[in-house]
Amino acid sequence: MTNIKIERLTFGYDQLGTLLFNDAKLTISADWKLGLVGRNGRGKTTLLNLLSGKIPYQGQIIHQLEMNYFPKQINDPNQLTYYALSENEELEIWKIERELTLLQCDLNVLWRPYSTLSGGEQTKVLLALLFLDDYSFPLIDEPTNHLDMKGRQQVAAYLQKKKQGYILVSHDRTFLNQTVDHILAIEKSQLILYQGNFTTYEEQKAQRDAYEQAQNSKLKKEIIRLQKTAKEKAEWSFSREKDKTNKPKGFIDTEYRRVSPGAIGADAARMMKRSKAIVQRVEGQITEKEKLLKNIETADALKMSYEPTYHRRILYVEELSLSYSGRNLFKGKSFELLLNECLAITGKNGSGKTSLIDALLGEFSGEIEGTIHRADGLKISRVRQNYEGNQGTLEDFAEKEGLDYSQFLNNLRKLGMERHVFANCIQNMSMGQWKKVELAKSLSQPAHLYIWDEPLNYLDVFNQKQILELLQQVKPTMILIEHDAYFVKEVSDKIISL
Repeated sequence: MTNIKIERLTFGYDQLGTLLFNDAKLTISADWKLGLVGRNGRGKTTLLNLLSGKIPYQGQIIHQLEMNYFPKQINDPNQLTYYALSENEELEIWKIERELTLLQCDLNVLWRPYSTLSGGEQTKVLLALLFLDDYSFPLIDEPTNHLDMKGRQQVAAYLQKKKQGYILVSHDRTFLNQTVDHILAIEKSQLILYQGNFTTYEEQKAQRDAYEQAQNSKLKKEIIRLQKTAKEKAEWSFSREKDKTNKPKGFIDTEYRRVSPGAIGADAARMMKRSKAIVQRVEGQITEKEKLLKNIETADALKMSYEPTYHRRILYVEELSLSYSGRNLFKGKSFELLLNECLAITGKNGSGKTSLIDALLGEFSGEIEGTIHRADGLKISRVRQNYEGNQGTLEDFAEKEGLDYSQFLNNLRKLGMERHVFANCIQNMSMGQWKKVELAKSLSQPAHLYIWDEPLNYLDVFNQKQILELLQQVKPTMILIEHDAYFVKEVSDKIISL
């Protein structure tokens, strides 16, 4: 059995000013199918790069493995896919065709320019390349980003059949449950290992957090008691010092003895010394107790500005067909959306899900047949898939969108955006931060109907849980496009498959 051993790993980026990993220690078996989870920005991709030896660090990472990273960078995407994958080495075509067949991918993709492949096809091609042999150790970084629900199921089945171990980064709990047997969680610069799939991890983490919260509560009470003791001793010491200076010469004590100022001073000095020693000892105990306090990973509850309308039926669609440039997207769809219902739209990539939303909003530029009835006076808030048009400072963006600026910032903070990012222009933010801006905008908009197109893209499991709990609590009227099967099952009242 080959192991990956991490000893006293310390690493951080100068610009962040904090350590991602601090004296971390861990041993991983290369036979494990290990899921790597953690909040965005905690260092998941960084850890993969550290394991690959791509960036310098303090400590030791010991293994005899050849690390193989997904997604591979394609230098010339205009080449035919086979040649774009081959680069400096000739690939045995039967091997890559074998893997593509297992991934249920059309073999003709090899003879099309790589740039013309869909996101899902590119994902499958790069996974096939990753598993051409079983000599290297795969590091798989978010393979589900461009996969629809069916594609995720196909890739999960593919990984299930692999006998070799790997490390997999994903935010899709269903996908992780199907593909891993261990979870490594990055929590506040710590690496914490759990045996089992994602559901087991959630259960064990909840138990661990509950225990640590109870311990924290006890420690905080003990710290308050010790602080009170230290304060009382310090005040007593101060009062004895004051007595020393305020007593008149040759005063008579309670036993009617004449006491000299020198005796008073010596007595006070002894008492003060002993009192200060007690204070120092108590303060030392406080410091030790504070070190035991655990910084538990939590996420604040979100809020949204949902306004129920007096209309019972929000939408009614009858025999709707959409086509674009002569190509049928779908035909003859009928459905209705009632107040406080969540309607999920599912289907493979390219089936017309976003086009259906455009049609419902009167923004579809293709051919429409059928009827769409929409309640009068609806206020609609939309989360889009593409939001490159969001630009400028957060304050300017909030003003342009008519948002309450403090509410908008509060939603961003709850979604985990660091305060220092608030000073950045939106166009300079990461994809995950772009998504949070788009979501925080929608949460801050008073609306009767929310239309969210793939809201979970680029969000970590903590954010996904926040959104899930919010929708379950508020029950807004909503139309949802999402490829995460668990999320769709938990929030939707109706499903339309295209």
